Amino acid sequence: MNRTMALLISRAVLMFSLLSGFIAAQTKQVLTAPIPTQISTAKKVFIANGGGDEPGIYETFFNRDVDRAYNQFYAAMKSAGRYELVGSPAEADLLFEIRFLVHPSETKVFKGDTLGPTYDPQFRLEIRDPRSNALLWGFTEHMEWAILQGNRNKNFDQASARIVTDVLALGTRALAVATTPAKP
Repeated sequence: MNRTMALLISRAVLMFSLLSGFIAAQTKQVLTAPIPTQISTAKKVFIANGGGDEPGIYETFFNRDVDRAYNQFYAAMKSAGRYELVGSPAEADLLFEIRFLVHPSETKVFKGDTLGPTYDPQFRLEIRDPRSNALLWGFTEHMEWAILQGNRNKNFDQASARIVTDVLALGTRALAVATTPAKP
């Protein structure tokens, strides 16, 4: 066997052994990080309006006002009944801050006969401890952009519902972990 062939085989064996070690490391069970205790024990929540963006200069991107994200989130959380909504941070076990952001995107789309910008609208929800203001958890839900305002409004409602689902699922998960007996 010539030297080049021996070198090629040894490199292949080395690559195979590194790859198999990497795959074995990937299959190890990853420990689940804990959910902050405040999330599982909270009964009262204060919802803060973190604001909203509306970068449309000549036309509004979404129907209603800049408080739409806050109003929809508040109404959905109230109807879910998981938490008692309180009027001040001092009364709350958790602070929820909802914000709606609209960032310009690099993608361009045709609108009529011109090439126009697209945007990356997103809901951002932060869950904070009211005593220390420490960030406990955060969610970002991106909304699919649409050219037509009616479709943008429909996508807004869907993304708003997803952020509510995220919060409720986290609360359910935290409660399940908190009530599960520890393994000896």
